[in-house]
Amino acid sequence: MAEEKKEPWLNYLALSTVIFAVCATLATLKGGGYSTRSVLNQTQASDQWAFYQAKSIKENLYQLQSEKIQLEAKLDSSPAKAAVYQEAIDDYNKKVEKYAKEKADIQKAAQDLEAQRDDAKRHSAPFGLAAIPLQIAILLSSIAALLKKRALWLLALPVGLAGIVLFADGFLLFYAV
Repeated sequence: MAEEKKEPWLNYLALSTVIFAVCATLATLKGGGYSTRSVLNQTQASDQWAFYQAKSIKENLYQLQSEKIQLEAKLDSSPAKAAVYQEAIDDYNKKVEKYAKEKADIQKAAQDLEAQRDDAKRHSAPFGLAAIPLQIAILLSSIAALLKKRALWLLALPVGLAGIVLFADGFLLFYAV
């Protein structure tokens, strides 16, 4: 039996299909990684905001206690008790200041986590989109190889190239989303 002569374009078809498959695999991997990072950062940010809320409640309680003691001090004008009232007021006010400072630190941490979440989302989207044209290009290339139809492969090339551009965008973010 004589062997059928292999057409040279089939080698390029195989190579382009492998490139599309590798890019599709990496796009799926990177997109999933960024998506996971986005969810984790959102969870951590939510935890920070809950912590912030707890500090706010404590701060408010000490503020109310301070105001209550100030009112009691005004109603009880006894000079002997004035120092005791003032000491309690000062103590409560220090705690209010402490919680206000802690809240500012917690708020900064939560906002940093939200910024990281947003960055991960910006990277995740192009990777997710890249997988679609890359998979279509792989499908068209496979059909072209089976049917030995060069026109189908030539159709797969620009589709795959679009997927590669989106894949690169996942790293570089050259398209503003």
